Amino acid sequence: MSTFNGLVAEFPDIRIDFFRHHPDLRPPLACFLSHIHSDHLAGLESLRSPFVYCSAATKEILLRLERFPCRINYAKGILETRLQTYKHLKNLLKPLPLETPAVLELEPGIHIQVTLFNANHCPGAVMFLIEDQGKAILYTGDIRSEPWFVNAISQSPSLIEYSSGLKMLDTIYLDTSHIEDVSFPTKSEGIGELLAKVAEYPPDTIFHFQAWTYGYEDVWIALSKLLGAKIHVDEYKMRIYASLLTKDPASKFGTQFHLSPEAAGLVGFTCGNTHHAGCLTLDEKVRLHSCEKGNYCKTVLESPVVRIQPIVTRLPNGQDVAEVGVGGGGDGLERDVELDYLLPTEAEALMDVICGLDEVSDDLKEQIRLFLLQASASGRKIPLDLERANFGDDNETKIANAFQAIAKMSQLGRGARPTAGAEEALPDLVTFPYSRHSSYAELCHLLEALKPRDVWPCTVNPREWFENDITIEGLFGRYCTGTTFKHDDLMKDYADNVRAGVGNNDSQVTTISTRSSVPHNLPQGSPKLGRETTPFPGTPSPSISAADRPGSVSQTQSEVLGAGTSISPIEMDDDSMQNQSSFEDSDLTCILGSQNSDLSQQALEARVNAFRTILENADSNTDKEICLMSTTDNHSEVEQELRGFL
Repeated sequence: MSTFNGLVAEFPDIRIDFFRHHPDLRPPLACFLSHIHSDHLAGLESLRSPFVYCSAATKEILLRLERFPCRINYAKGILETRLQTYKHLKNLLKPLPLETPAVLELEPGIHIQVTLFNANHCPGAVMFLIEDQGKAILYTGDIRSEPWFVNAISQSPSLIEYSSGLKMLDTIYLDTSHIEDVSFPTKSEGIGELLAKVAEYPPDTIFHFQAWTYGYEDVWIALSKLLGAKIHVDEYKMRIYASLLTKDPASKFGTQFHLSPEAAGLVGFTCGNTHHAGCLTLDEKVRLHSCEKGNYCKTVLESPVVRIQPIVTRLPNGQDVAEVGVGGGGDGLERDVELDYLLPTEAEALMDVICGLDEVSDDLKEQIRLFLLQASASGRKIPLDLERANFGDDNETKIANAFQAIAKMSQLGRGARPTAGAEEALPDLVTFPYSRHSSYAELCHLLEALKPRDVWPCTVNPREWFENDITIEGLFGRYCTGTTFKHDDLMKDYADNVRAGVGNNDSQVTTISTRSSVPHNLPQGSPKLGRETTPFPGTPSPSISAADRPGSVSQTQSEVLGAGTSISPIEMDDDSMQNQSSFEDSDLTCILGSQNSDLSQQALEARVNAFRTILENADSNTDKEICLMSTTDNHSEVEQELRGFL
């Protein structure tokens, strides 16, 4: 998740992808939004001014976004009207065309030139090239800089003066989600692998692709074309993607405009008087599904389903690296807890387990007994929705806890779908590599092409960087034309404060953590990998000033960067206040507003340790036990035993 605080040293009067108030700075004169993932929307729901510049696709999607509970409750008929979170921003959102320099007046006499570029991340996602007479920066937002992408960007008419060396970018504000030297297959290679796997299944197989967030639209289109089948989505998704297709309102048969390259393939287009349908449909009686968790259709709930799940990459030993929490996902990729097909004797055994739970009343035990009998008679897997947020009273919560105990103690497998005429079974979970963020090598390729003076990382875990001596100079210095790096100076101040014991340093070091970081114990100076999810430390440092050291960030720059002697803590999202107890004794706060996900501090640490263990197992061919957080109790308990990688 992005930890960027929205501040750009070169242009202090603008904000990008972070819209909360900075108390020590004057309000911005313009704001910019790169895309609609939730970790880039902090504070936007309460913004009343100024204008927010973005792509046309981002504007249309943003105006229709609904929070998860609201859209699920509307789908279930609990709410009578849709509650669109950002609808009030209709007059503030100002779309700009791609690859077209636009001069914006911030205030009388102050102008900047802004150019938008596709970021290869999700529909509407863009990078911002911001220039004035003396400065130029490139803000990448979230980016997948595959080789073809870098080659195209380098030849763009609006960037060729920088790629050719005629001009120089002062700073690239970079998506540093993954900074370990681990290779990622390209998106096309990942789709190719998926199609090859899917083609092995019988023609009546029902698939569910867990597209938990935006950015997998090309996968939908490729799957639909291969199988010659439409993809069922819920009404909410259909409304979102339909907004990307517009037409001239002055004419019934006016020209259609597609606001993103994927729009026509998803929702169709009209040629003359003929409408050509896209790959998405509301019809539930199809083979391919991508309806939302919490709002699964009848076909998915009642049929044997093969699930399709994207991963980041695959390690040399074949282990999958799951994408958890990267880019605004959180729990969207967690597998639903299911009871597999139960024999009558198994149902009786599980009932014995429930009878041993003192906290479950006799009435509840009878309800559970009836449920188990129904599960045994149905011959199908029974999904158990164990998220406590969906249970309204104590009895239902106890039922959830009881079924969680069943799921843990029964150790029932998910089963497999047999291949017609074959002895081996095909898995009911298909994974394929499809990262929406750049690998370290891809970031280096981008920087080598543009050769900026400096790089500012937009995703940082200060503790990991401090403990492993990770620096911008070490990661990217050879691709930069400058010799000083603002972020490294800031980290030196932080390190000096920790060593000098300024403030509650133990708390600083232990509570700056990650939500889905995947660090690896490489030799000092080697690049590290991880989607770090806490903002840069927000603890004031009264005894040390960045301006006291030659080559360090000046006091003015420090204020703009939110660093040095006046670092401002970043507020939590409202959705994350329930987790505040984990940070009460810390001088730091962090953003925990990822889509539909509330993680405990213990969960953050467990995920880091789990990934370390995975990579150690891969390097040394060992089989150390991997301990992860339970995903069925809001990440509050550690699983007692878990081997392998989910």
